[in-house]
Amino acid sequence: MTESKELGCNSKPVLITASVENELSLLIRALGAYPVKDISLRPLWKGESPSGTAYLALTGIGKVNAASAATLLLEKLRPGLIVSTGSGGAYLGSGLTVGSLAVATAEIYGDEGVLTVDGWHTLEIIGIPSVERKGNRYSNEFPLSMQTAEKVFHFAKSLELPVRRGKFVTVSTCSGTSSRGNELYSRFKGICENMEGAAVAHVALLYDTPFLEVRGISNMVEDRDISKWDIPRSVEMVQRFLLRCLEREVL
Repeated sequence: MTESKELGCNSKPVLITASVENELSLLIRALGAYPVKDISLRPLWKGESPSGTAYLALTGIGKVNAASAATLLLEKLRPGLIVSTGSGGAYLGSGLTVGSLAVATAEIYGDEGVLTVDGWHTLEIIGIPSVERKGNRYSNEFPLSMQTAEKVFHFAKSLELPVRRGKFVTVSTCSGTSSRGNELYSRFKGICENMEGAAVAHVALLYDTPFLEVRGISNMVEDRDISKWDIPRSVEMVQRFLLRCLEREVL
């Protein structure tokens, strides 16, 4: 029996992306992952788990970094699933708290649109979709792999972890006031915000690759006060959870 069969490896790898290294470091250590050269412009590691081969990739912060890294990695690796992870800020009406897990049901560009005299509108007002696939047109909101998201959400519930699911909002300018957070929460009915997810979801849709996003909540979206934040706790919790998902072949 080959080593890959003994590990239960899937035919296609899982690709896990995050913007900075502390959002992947626990997974890298736990999987015994080693650096892979000549594939990505940014650091990339490869490890094995009962779910199969897992690539762990840094993208850098923001939408352009995330989209360029995702495109290159999808071209080179052809994964069966791409997972975006890291920390996120939760909207006050979401029911989330610092240290909770959030599972995305959709990703939304929160900034792209048109501002008119009667207010802000999504890209749909322009009439040119961001993506057209299989007869469907997508402007600001992108679908995720609902089957995977459902499985991951219920697995978290079975572990009695604090978890909620809902739409995520990707922004270029982090919301540093309660009023801005409440505005985005009201507009999109999202539960948390980040700076990369929608860009990765956008690219995954172009490549017909299933996409999952799971984040640990590091702060509430309110008047900015970093003394209330807990980034180490949030990134450790979500990485430990993703490790359990890989160990139990949930991914």
